[in-house]
Amino acid sequence: LERYVETPRHIELQVFGDQQGNVIHLNERECSVQRRYQKIIEESPSPFVTAALRQRMGEAAVTAARALDYVGAGTVEFIVGPDGSYYFMEMNTRLQVEHPVTEAVLALDLVEWQLRVAAGEALPLAQDQIRGHGHAIEARLYAEDPDAGFLPGSGRLERLELPHSQPGMRVDAGVDQGDEVTVFYDPMIAKLIAYGGDREQARLRLLNAIDHSLVAGPKSNLDFLSRLLRHPRFVDAEIDTGYLDRSLDEVLGAPQAIGPLGLTAAALRALLEEEQAAAVRHHGDDRHSPWQIADGW
Repeated sequence: LERYVETPRHIELQVFGDQQGNVIHLNERECSVQRRYQKIIEESPSPFVTAALRQRMGEAAVTAARALDYVGAGTVEFIVGPDGSYYFMEMNTRLQVEHPVTEAVLALDLVEWQLRVAAGEALPLAQDQIRGHGHAIEARLYAEDPDAGFLPGSGRLERLELPHSQPGMRVDAGVDQGDEVTVFYDPMIAKLIAYGGDREQARLRLLNAIDHSLVAGPKSNLDFLSRLLRHPRFVDAEIDTGYLDRSLDEVLGAPQAIGPLGLTAAALRALLEEEQAAAVRHHGDDRHSPWQIADGW
């Protein structure tokens, strides 16, 4: 039997241990914005967690890691009820996708910490030296089609413009313009991480960055992320692990018809591709002559 928690939040604690037996936690991450229990948006600190709850959950996470003589980076994940009760879910014995939000609010490099601990060094900081400042939110940019049940996409990235130089923004990307998104790996294109003095500033920075990004080639969830960051429940931090699945129709919105400009651009591209193909076939002939178009017309 497993306890059933209505409208639970997914809140996780970053822990770190060294070979000298020191174990600390690096505060929490809120990962409740999920679709079918897959994380989409992560943030730190959690807008739900109080200082007292953070201390209790942190002590529980450290106790779990210490019981294992744990060395390195790990994440202790909890299900948290609306009343603040929390229950152990699992421990991920690695550095996770969402670790940049922790790095942003603590001004730390957790990969450097991993290397130092692996080399036998002690943890650089003690628990009472861990102090967070500001707020960070991360969004996962995927090659997928939200209007087709979030079907994973593949293909060549004809255009990829990401907000590398915007203030308060960090971009972790695994592909560049011209690369292929293949069917053999996870279709994630990049992680967009915004940092601000508070949650609203971080949200607006991330929203602005997404609205000024461009993915051409495979379909992406850019528009979906933009609508999600504007959704009233997310703005007010009234979220739980099932909220997005319940509100999916509101976030998806009505399918947008392609306007005259888009149709004209598509037709022009098709004609140019035909012309280019004809030039390859006929070399020195007059490729602009309609008699050179061997399309069966």
